[in-house]
Amino acid sequence: MWIGGTMTVPGVSGGSMAMILGVYDRLISSVSSFFKNPGKSMSFLVRFVLGAGVGMVLFSRFISFLFTTRADVPLRFFFLGAVAGGIPLICRQAQVKKITWQALLWPLAGLLMVYGLAALPEGLFTAGLPGAASSPGVPSFRALLFQFLGGCILAVALILPGISVSQMLLMLGLYEPVMEAVSSLRFASLLPLGLGAVLCTLLVTRLLGSAMQRRPQPTYLLILGFVLGSLGELYPGLPEGWNLLFAPLAAVAGYQLLSRLSRRAE
Repeated sequence: MWIGGTMTVPGVSGGSMAMILGVYDRLISSVSSFFKNPGKSMSFLVRFVLGAGVGMVLFSRFISFLFTTRADVPLRFFFLGAVAGGIPLICRQAQVKKITWQALLWPLAGLLMVYGLAALPEGLFTAGLPGAASSPGVPSFRALLFQFLGGCILAVALILPGISVSQMLLMLGLYEPVMEAVSSLRFASLLPLGLGAVLCTLLVTRLLGSAMQRRPQPTYLLILGFVLGSLGELYPGLPEGWNLLFAPLAAVAGYQLLSRLSRRAE
């Protein structure tokens, strides 16, 4: 429930929460070895998914309410600080001892991936979802296909610690439609998105898990670039009025909270 709930908060990584709670390795092994030991893997994953689903429903209503109040700007700065708070953990995991061209190339590749996602046409992945004004009515096959592809992109955020699922949803323009669907219990509209996320998670878990074990430095540097690029996507602009005081305080609070949790994960 805790991991599922924090996944609804932009900037908080469900993977990092799983590491902090000591279940990340079991999650990866349960997914990657699902067909080798389906009974044991299914037992754990069903309980985990049910708890995460309940957490998402409970947290999504609360977060959606806060975004509609005057606390919107400080809340966004809190999420911005939370993302930055996870960066030291990623840097330590990358174990960069000296600056080389590879140490610069991989983060740059991550940045380019973020800006590539940001350059996608608005509403590309949101057709047919609640709250998506770009394509009201019954979704077409093309709309369902793009929802499925959006789920495949989300699979990366589901697997890798340090990348927030909600952060990815924001970049794909899916955050508000998905939160509205979850809070209103309209799960049927999320089936194509969820199917893409589940299938691609099963397909890439082994590859990503192997990469983190065999070549951890390039993998974590790529994640670092992705997270750095996401900061620009989360930045709400310069605060005004009373937010000039509360927004920086919220950012510092978010940074300190996730930074301390990240140190505990190690």
